[in-house]
Amino acid sequence: MNKKDYYEVLGVSKNATDDEIKSAFRKLAKKYHPDINKDPDAPAKFKEAQEAYAVLSDKDKRSQYDQFGHAAFDNNGGTGGFGGFDFSGFDFDIDLDDILGNMFGGRGGRGRNKARRGSDLLQKINLTFEEAVFGCEKDIKVMSNVKCSSCDGEGGFDKETCSKCHGSGTITQEQHTLFGSFMSKTTCPNCSGTGKTFKRVCSKCHGDGVVRESKTITVKIPSGIDNDMRLRVPGKGEAGVNGGDSGDLYLEFSVKEHDYFKREGDDIFLEVPITLTQAVLGGKVDIKTLSSIVTLSIPAGTNTLDKQRIKGRGIKNSSTGNTGDMYIIFKVIIPNKLTKEQKKLFESLDDTDLTTSEIDKFNRFVNK
Repeated sequence: MNKKDYYEVLGVSKNATDDEIKSAFRKLAKKYHPDINKDPDAPAKFKEAQEAYAVLSDKDKRSQYDQFGHAAFDNNGGTGGFGGFDFSGFDFDIDLDDILGNMFGGRGGRGRNKARRGSDLLQKINLTFEEAVFGCEKDIKVMSNVKCSSCDGEGGFDKETCSKCHGSGTITQEQHTLFGSFMSKTTCPNCSGTGKTFKRVCSKCHGDGVVRESKTITVKIPSGIDNDMRLRVPGKGEAGVNGGDSGDLYLEFSVKEHDYFKREGDDIFLEVPITLTQAVLGGKVDIKTLSSIVTLSIPAGTNTLDKQRIKGRGIKNSSTGNTGDMYIIFKVIIPNKLTKEQKKLFESLDDTDLTTSEIDKFNRFVNK
């Protein structure tokens, strides 16, 4: 039967490196492996990719193929291969179980013997406005996997080489389909890919090497934290495996709103109510900043939403080294009730000419 060019099957050029060929096969294996892809033509495409990789990943066989094409293997006499191709003489330097495991977040057989870093953890933390602005220390309870103290993270006692995979962590299996047979490596079920078994499994961790525990850690939270910011605490995540480093803990913050102060970045806004006479005549008012009480001058003729800036009285952000400003927003309060004397004073005031150019301009608009 007519076969597609092996380079074309893998989607690589004839000058492709070994790494490029291996990477191309891994992608196709993920896409067409019969355990994953249930399309009727998936086994054939997987077999085709496996055959191409078997040739192009072997230096001598690739050289033969480059010189003679498919004719180089016509006389192998294989009986189980794709279109008469025999895989018995080929060594697949790739673990299909590792490929499929990575797709689902698992760990391949060979990787079980390697040191693996623990997973990162994310925990949400509530802060008051003051804790976020000034920084603080928090005792935080974290539930995570930690190394089993009973077996020192080994999972058992009296370690020995697995009798089924002989320490490799994988076993080679032959699978038969309508399109022929192919070989694949899968994780050894006896040792779960570690290559080792124990005469006695640890009763505390049940062979996992880690146990679930709650631990309390003290974290210094810097000043200037805001909503949804994250703080990384190195090494406080899940325990590593086979001597691997622990993961990190990430704290995500939610800051409670203040009754009076409003925040925008590192700047602070404060709405200050003033009387009608203060607005008209001017005056002084005591206000509270983040650190102290200061006396503020109110200019005569102040209107609602007029703003004053106090430089350097905002938030000191330890992460950026910047310090924000404070903004005072005036709000003129109109009294709801007046005494008889106050009412007479306002009526007397109303007999005077209090119109302004802005009022005159509006009146001309109304009467136009």
